[in-house]
Amino acid sequence: MTRKRRSHHALRPVNTTACPKCGTARLPHRACANCGYYTSKVSLKIETEES
Repeated sequence: MTRKRRSHHALRPVNTTACPKCGTARLPHRACANCGYYTSKVSLKIETEES
């Protein structure tokens, strides 16, 4: 059993889900960065840029 010292340090891919409201990728159990949607009860106000 040699050369297995750091075998558990491998990186895992990020798990993302699609936002049910806008469809962009987001982390599970987090508010969407694009539209601010989390559940039907909770939502965040996202300000948009005006030019």
